[in-house]
Amino acid sequence: MRRFTEMREHVVPRSGTPDPRSGLAALASSIAPGWGHLLIGRDRLGRSMLFIDGLLVVVGLVALLFFQTEILKAWVIPSALLGIFGLNVAALAYRGAATVDSFLSGGHKRGVDWFWGALAGALVIAPHLFVANLALTQRDLINTVFAPSEPVAVPATSTTTTLDPDPTTTAPGSATTSSSSTTTTSTLQPRIWDGRERLNIMLVGSDAGTGRVGTRTDTIILVSLEPETGNVAMFSIPRNLTFAPLPDGMGLWECDCFPDIIAHLWANGEWYPDAFPGPQEPSINALKATLGLIFDLEVHYYAKVDLKGFVGVVDALGGITIDVPVRIVDPIYPHEDGGTEDIVFEPGVQLLDGHRALAYSRIRRNSGDFARMHRQRCVLGALVAQTSALDVLTGFGSLATAVKENVVTDIPIDRVDDFVELLPGVSTSKVASLRITRYNYGLGGNNPGQQRYDLERIRADAKILMADPEAALATLDGDGLDATCAESFD
Repeated sequence: MRRFTEMREHVVPRSGTPDPRSGLAALASSIAPGWGHLLIGRDRLGRSMLFIDGLLVVVGLVALLFFQTEILKAWVIPSALLGIFGLNVAALAYRGAATVDSFLSGGHKRGVDWFWGALAGALVIAPHLFVANLALTQRDLINTVFAPSEPVAVPATSTTTTLDPDPTTTAPGSATTSSSSTTTTSTLQPRIWDGRERLNIMLVGSDAGTGRVGTRTDTIILVSLEPETGNVAMFSIPRNLTFAPLPDGMGLWECDCFPDIIAHLWANGEWYPDAFPGPQEPSINALKATLGLIFDLEVHYYAKVDLKGFVGVVDALGGITIDVPVRIVDPIYPHEDGGTEDIVFEPGVQLLDGHRALAYSRIRRNSGDFARMHRQRCVLGALVAQTSALDVLTGFGSLATAVKENVVTDIPIDRVDDFVELLPGVSTSKVASLRITRYNYGLGGNNPGQQRYDLERIRADAKILMADPEAALATLDGDGLDATCAESFD
């Protein structure tokens, strides 16, 4: 108290003349509105403003402690983001008025006062500009990426699928139009998981590289979440899976299947739009339908990210740290820009930027599909586990740009907050995956680049894994998201 009194006597002029150090009072009010008023002798106003400051701090702490989910949900609702923007403007006006009033009340005769006053102004304006930019960027991101309305569901209605042992793949340009299929309209529920035992989302990594005709989906992952427990089953679909089943009325082939590798199915939807009828774009209809039949699940939503988008996301978050188990080499790795490069991963712990993280999860040369899928799971696990709120805030501008330019999804805007509500119950420790490899489920094939799989066994084991993940991992060839990342299957 004595030190405060001495400081106050040093700042407040006893003769009633203007305070020659009013800039310090402004600086104090920029930190805590009201503090500067106490320093220049306006005790009643200063104490009142400090009381308001304390009340706001208490409200903020209570919100952070007991309403974290509600705060997070507000950051994904466009109308709530406008409300946050308005509150931010009000807070700026309050702090700005307190700072300016402190500065003007004390007088400002010397140049040094203007220096401190300018610093105080910067301390007031900068954080509110940051929050305003964050809120507007987030609102633009939500409105750009997410769908305006709920998609119509594509049910996994089983068909009797006869796999033609010698199918003929139709070349682009020679398609015929098939009959339309019957679809079921899903009823909009109060929450996204109401009425659903599981929430199933298809994740697609696409590559429409230079010189390629059509989009190739080398990465296809089905994520199945049980809302009640937070357990997640993750299924990485081998890119060379051939004879994937299709429902009646979809496709061009008598086998009621897609006779090429599943990585090419999306492109066939682009080439033959009439062959894949449904409520959404033909490629989405095709891939949702075939995954629904493989796993006997209704695929509710999808998200597709371009390879360049993955690079941008990892770079925006500062990279990821990976412990590479063995040396991996690809002398002609296809770069995102259409060229090739000689890329090498030596064993050991290393920080990977977006380009190298993509290469690590993408390389197939001198390796195999299962090893590649295994590395993809490890990269996804590292990305989730190593991303902090600070990483997101500091790289949010670049992150938002990468997502807006390279990610599309049919998750509707008014359902994003439901996903946020599910987050507290989900963690990487609750994620289990099934190893769908040719060694475990392969049936052989005539073409080395294609592989027939035992779909009935995959479907049965997937159901076991989803029903009781802990017990299933002990009996099936499965693992947790990061349980075996120290191993190599290359």
